[in-house]
Amino acid sequence: MTSHDPSSTFTSRMGVVDSQDAESVDDGLVRPINWNVLTAAEAENEWLDLNAWVHWLRFAYGLPVAIIPPLWHRHNALVLELSALHRAWLASVDPDGPPGGQLQWHEQFTNSRHRLREWVQLAGTKLDRDRPTRITTWPGDEPQPPAIEAEITDREADFYSFVALDLAARRSVEERVARRRALHST
Repeated sequence: MTSHDPSSTFTSRMGVVDSQDAESVDDGLVRPINWNVLTAAEAENEWLDLNAWVHWLRFAYGLPVAIIPPLWHRHNALVLELSALHRAWLASVDPDGPPGGQLQWHEQFTNSRHRLREWVQLAGTKLDRDRPTRITTWPGDEPQPPAIEAEITDREADFYSFVALDLAARRSVEERVARRRALHST
């Protein structure tokens, strides 16, 4: 183990992997995550758990920036891939899972690393600089604003700021839905 023990952060955040995970149900199975429908409270747990796991993963496997860049959280393709990989890992370490679960996960991990490398390259994110993922404008679409590269000065601060904005947006949607329901119930 290196002098920095990322597993301590991961285990303190995750605790023992068990059926109390946010997306688990009483049957104890790990469920996939649909980030589009998470409430603010659910998203907060998922963001923090995923961030802790990604830190653990990059240290445990010595992954380069070409696979997991510092601002992975700002790129949907990376979030979705890492989230799916995390959920598969949780299932692979389930004590009630199949004996070959970890081997299957490593096969998935191999494929995932290839996709992550491609998406990091497409996103244009690097160790010290990041830009929004470029979106191709289709005929009839509004032109996208230029993707301006910015210096990365504090990865952790950026993560927590990004999550705070995401949670605020989710709370805003929840409040609008609650107001609509209240209007329709009267």
